[in-house]
Amino acid sequence: MSRLSCPAGTVLFRPGQECPGFVRLTAGRIKVTLTAANGREVVLYRVGPGDVCLQTFACLTDGRSYAAEGVAETALEGEILPHAAFQQSMSEDEAFRSEVLTAVARRFADYEQLVEDVALIGFDARLARVLLRLAQDSDEIRVTHDALAAETASGRAFVTRRLREFARMGLVETGRGQLRILDRRRLEQIAGD
Repeated sequence: MSRLSCPAGTVLFRPGQECPGFVRLTAGRIKVTLTAANGREVVLYRVGPGDVCLQTFACLTDGRSYAAEGVAETALEGEILPHAAFQQSMSEDEAFRSEVLTAVARRFADYEQLVEDVALIGFDARLARVLLRLAQDSDEIRVTHDALAAETASGRAFVTRRLREFARMGLVETGRGQLRILDRRRLEQIAGD
């Protein structure tokens, strides 16, 4: 087992790379994105302490290489369990196996939500949900239109047009690389549509 410690912005894996082992985070968050040939990007999920990266899990159990990119969204602390040790723990350690499979099940629920959001939810509701999630308890969000496009599985130009409409409606105020929520209640209503 080796220690993992790296600053925000570190690229942990890219498409085509082999997996070094099972990552267990004790602090921080990894953003996993998929980029199409046309350059369009979508955020698949985020990995925090207690979570499983499905890309890593698939690499370790199916012997394939990464198909997405993982970047440290914040500073990371944790450990990497080498492939052989991961396989041994999965076969011999019931508590470890249960922990991993439970985390995989949670991650699949996240995927189901992503598919539902992209396929069945209108764009304004999807954008409102992302803004509320990124804002958490604050009304200030540091985010670019490119990043919002990746978060909503959409294009930057469309995000810009919808944010202008949100601003016209008095929901948000936009600035360069930042956004402020002006009407959280109405944004929550749109997110629920």
